[in-house]
Amino acid sequence: MHIDVDIEDPRWAPLDFEALVSQAATAVLARLGLDPDDCELSVLACDDARIAVLNADHRGKPQPTNVLSWPADERGAETAGAMPDLPEPDVFGAIELGDIAIAYDTCQREAEAADKPLRDHALHLLVHGTLHLLGFDHIRDPDATLMEGLETEILGKMGIADPYRE
Repeated sequence: MHIDVDIEDPRWAPLDFEALVSQAATAVLARLGLDPDDCELSVLACDDARIAVLNADHRGKPQPTNVLSWPADERGAETAGAMPDLPEPDVFGAIELGDIAIAYDTCQREAEAADKPLRDHALHLLVHGTLHLLGFDHIRDPDATLMEGLETEILGKMGIADPYRE
């Protein structure tokens, strides 16, 4: 897999952020039967100030959020709760997934509030973001059920507890 990681906020570095991205993306792609060697992904590891600007520019919401995703192609399923169409390699054999941005401050706050290790929560958000790049969403209830089920399954295989369990 080709992963372009830009670590703008140095607080991510001690988590071996590039390895986290690779672990999360590889787990998602393997679960969905896609060859990670064909895939390309870009990830920005930033802070709340940077993600707030991105959130305002791209979603009209001028506040920080935990993770944002920009799929290379829209792949969402038309039918609520259905699997999105998974990407095929282009003529060069590559699958461009898209871009993810993740904010340290929000991720850390959420991890502390949930009494979870920061590493586990970051992996969850990276799995979540990668699923978004592949057309999964959580706007409609059946889509949320599908996406959250996949997240729980993928994270469980990494030894991380169900993030949606109370």
